[in-house]
Amino acid sequence: MFAYVPPNEGFLAASICTKGGKAVLSRQFHPMTRTRIESLLASFPKLIPANSQHTSVETSEVRYVYQPLEDLYILLITNKASNILQDIETLHLFARVLSDMCKSVNEREIQRQSFELLGAFDEIVSLGYREQVNLMQVRSVLEMESHEERIQEIIARVSASSKRTKCITILRSLQNKEAEAKEELKRRARQLEMQRREQQKRTAAVGGAGGSSYLGGGAFGYSSVPRFDTPEAAAPRTASPAPAAASRAPQFKTGGMKLGSKKTRQAELLDALGGEVLAVEEMSTPPTPIPVEPPTLAQKDARGSLPAVSPESVHVVIKETVSLSLTREGGVKSMELKGDMNLQVSDPANAHIKLVLAPFASDFGSDLQFKQHPNVAKFAPGQEKVVALKDPSRAFPVGQALAVLKWRYAGQDESYVPLSITCWPSPSNDGTCEVNIEYELENENITLYDVAISIPLPAGSYPTVSNQSGWSINPSTHSLDWYIPKISADERSGTLEYTVGGDDVGAFFPVKVSFVAQGSIAGVGVASVAKVNGGEGVVFSSDATVNTDEYLVL
Repeated sequence: MFAYVPPNEGFLAASICTKGGKAVLSRQFHPMTRTRIESLLASFPKLIPANSQHTSVETSEVRYVYQPLEDLYILLITNKASNILQDIETLHLFARVLSDMCKSVNEREIQRQSFELLGAFDEIVSLGYREQVNLMQVRSVLEMESHEERIQEIIARVSASSKRTKCITILRSLQNKEAEAKEELKRRARQLEMQRREQQKRTAAVGGAGGSSYLGGGAFGYSSVPRFDTPEAAAPRTASPAPAAASRAPQFKTGGMKLGSKKTRQAELLDALGGEVLAVEEMSTPPTPIPVEPPTLAQKDARGSLPAVSPESVHVVIKETVSLSLTREGGVKSMELKGDMNLQVSDPANAHIKLVLAPFASDFGSDLQFKQHPNVAKFAPGQEKVVALKDPSRAFPVGQALAVLKWRYAGQDESYVPLSITCWPSPSNDGTCEVNIEYELENENITLYDVAISIPLPAGSYPTVSNQSGWSINPSTHSLDWYIPKISADERSGTLEYTVGGDDVGAFFPVKVSFVAQGSIAGVGVASVAKVNGGEGVVFSSDATVNTDEYLVL
């Protein structure tokens, strides 16, 4: 085996790694195998002395110049003959570029911006030597426009414009057909009106001829014998009877045949057209289902329906945020849990205290990464976890909340999933799909409130739900939203079944889930609070909540 001999160039690599030495992003400026760079990064955390204020360490082969960034390290690997002052200045420029390009310094954001970061690293160091550039020059180089990119944008705009023109043409065609249907309706209405007037004229002519014959018979000596015996038949003939008409003999008018009560012109047109009017209306305005307003429980505030907690003079607030992506087969694609503990003391007499954490009720164990406030002492290995100030003579601030502890987990362990979701679409031969949605609470340390499960629907289809209430159609996203007020260890599972048109299984994903929970997914809690000097117990209150940042089934 040959010993590794560093090249003459000053900079060998620029890397970002975790506190455990796992590589997140690395750019080598000299030919170097992946195994070699991973070995160098893995041995780096072991070389950092405890409580050291230096920013560089050396081995017999290379020098590490590093800077901590929250839970990560950014470091330059150089040969031992390089200028240490120039190395530190270059490292600061790398750190400024990283902070400028990433919204937050974490693994997910760095991997999302990895391509741009590698380009920026190449602008700072080329072939192992530092380029004379600053942050503004690097930013200007990365933002330079591309002629080919502009051409592609123009092509995309032209394509979108042609699609929009086609949609406008189809819309105008539909509007023209609707206008033609309305004109046809008006033409039929005019024909019916003309037929009605002709009928009235013929009726008036027949009535006039009958009246002349009756009067002529009276002139030749015929007596005027009433033709109607019952008074009920004569009543509708009198349009507006006068009070004196009861003493006079009944007079017979020669108006001929008289129709029944008059109808309005609109009613006559509707009667004549019958179902054709309804058919036209149905063609012009297709029916749409009326969406049901979802419950307002999940829309009240960020706390939702969580039970209220009355704060004591020592109040501990535990907040966790979970981001989870499940696969439709049941596996975990990614999971990230972030939590923090805030302490608020309102009584100065209880400011000198220590918090004893409860043993973890979950299986996270060593997978959790803890980070204390700079003034809070670290956890002692092998002993119970205590949150207390490094200096026992100092006191916690009174009247303001202080973040004393943070923790984080990132991984793919299925046993840490708090709520499992199963979406099972089963296509049928008749062009429909039977969908089964099932949830089950996996973590009994928490109680979920205001749970909303949103399942996308195929375009133009609406479901027929068979066995559940508490669901509604969201018209803005065209999805079925299923609302469960509470999920606890006593009622930990439920099922929703429905049938909907369409046979594309992928149309029902991604399933989105949101909820607020009481408790801690990681099992972090406070067992007791005592004074530092005498160990006397202090009454305290605790409020532990969980919120979802992103909870998907892909």
